[in-house]
Amino acid sequence: MNLLVAQAQTIEAPEIDYGAIAPLLIVLGAACVSVLLEALLPKHQRWAVQLVLTLVTLVGAVGSLILYATSERPEQGVSTLSGAIAVDSPSLFLWATLLVLGFGSVLLIADRSVEPGGAFVAQAAIRPGTVQDRAQATKTGMQTEVFPLTLFALGGMMTFVAANDLLTMFIALEVLSLPLYLLCGLARRRRLLSQEAAVKYFLLGAFASAFFLYGVALLYGYAGSVKLSAIATAAGGTDRSDTLLFAGFGLLVVGLLFKAAVGPFHAWTPDVYQGAPTPVTAFMAACTKVAAFGGILRVLTVAFENTQWEWRGVLYGVAVVSMVIGAILGLTQTDVKRMIAYSSVAHAGFLLIGSIALTPEGDAPGVSATMFYLLAYGFTTIAAFGIVSLVRNSDGEATHLSQWAGLAKRSPIVAAVFTFLLLALAGIPLTSGFIGKFVVFSAAIDAGLTPLVVIALVASAVAAFFYLRVIVLMYFSDPAPDGPTVTVPGAFTTIAITLGAVVTLVLGLWPTFVLDWAGTGTFLS
Repeated sequence: MNLLVAQAQTIEAPEIDYGAIAPLLIVLGAACVSVLLEALLPKHQRWAVQLVLTLVTLVGAVGSLILYATSERPEQGVSTLSGAIAVDSPSLFLWATLLVLGFGSVLLIADRSVEPGGAFVAQAAIRPGTVQDRAQATKTGMQTEVFPLTLFALGGMMTFVAANDLLTMFIALEVLSLPLYLLCGLARRRRLLSQEAAVKYFLLGAFASAFFLYGVALLYGYAGSVKLSAIATAAGGTDRSDTLLFAGFGLLVVGLLFKAAVGPFHAWTPDVYQGAPTPVTAFMAACTKVAAFGGILRVLTVAFENTQWEWRGVLYGVAVVSMVIGAILGLTQTDVKRMIAYSSVAHAGFLLIGSIALTPEGDAPGVSATMFYLLAYGFTTIAAFGIVSLVRNSDGEATHLSQWAGLAKRSPIVAAVFTFLLLALAGIPLTSGFIGKFVVFSAAIDAGLTPLVVIALVASAVAAFFYLRVIVLMYFSDPAPDGPTVTVPGAFTTIAITLGAVVTLVLGLWPTFVLDWAGTGTFLS
């Protein structure tokens, strides 16, 4: 008994730097409050209260992040919560990126003017295809649970990019994934397609999580720890068999590449992008990719930098496969959302190039370039899906390419904005897409990956074709008499599209500030 008391007295509570993790605590705390409000408030009050709470939370989290980033703090970053969370310069940049992209996504999610009542089902328990289902599609209510689910997903993403050990990273992976599975199945229209997308995403995501966790187990067996720094130390010099190390690395990376929608681990992407409510698709396309590549960057540069010559060739091949799949299969798509999905697969290949751009001296020029690319791509994608939500017919969104014929004659402004966003995705100069590709490819050349850059340029040229095809269709085809209409966007959708388009232009003309911020520090090891 005395021995147990003595042991209990020696246990010390972990030191917590509340200022460093304040943005994360604000988001997760507000998510819990949002769940309580959902249970306690009358239904007619929930939408307004939940929306205000969510937006205030994101603004408050950004404010606390700015206060911490501008205060006196260790230049190399801090490790808190017993080393589970690392708050360093890349973490702060990725947190800021997630919060601002989350703000734009929430505006699309909250809009109830483009689709009367919102893009989300009024009552999720109703069986699709029934009389009750058709009746709920005409109601103005919506499932306001989407707001706490979005906050929980965002909190999981923020934890994921700052996780300093693999177990924390796995828990964060589940926290960000489970709400997304639910959000994908809550579309007001085409509910069977939406629920099919949710089931596919859930089943494939469960497999990917299993790969990730099995990789964690093997790496723990190799290093005796799940901390990234301990794995790096063990990989730098040990008499243990490398079989566990590289088997664990392979399984771990499969889980990460799945979440990033990197080919050939992209099978869920086109179906989920097409079936999910468009605001959720925008949220996933922007924020989930930031979280996934933030985790990939930390794992590769902190835990496996010493063994880069063993694994870089494998990821080299994966990047090539992803770019080829995205560029070629994107050419065959007849649905706008599926086309953007395959575009995201190609962009994931470009981002992977930056992630593996490590020099023999241990420098990582691709880290800052990749983070800039993630920010630029996120804003462009949110605005693009905002435009997609405006082109509608009697069945909802008109996403078939043939229905976009002559769109410039129906709505010149919408066509012009979408054209600009497509050119940014293609990487045309004076857009953020061009700067993003330029800095990533430059970093890859500095790291000796010139052949990979040549392949990426060819893939970019091929991918540009299906962007230009949509532009030609909008401007040089006649609209069908019974074609879709362009809905006048509400205030929230207008702000989201405007914000995305303006940032795409500004980062294409004046990228210096963001590039300098992205390059201010390295991951805490």
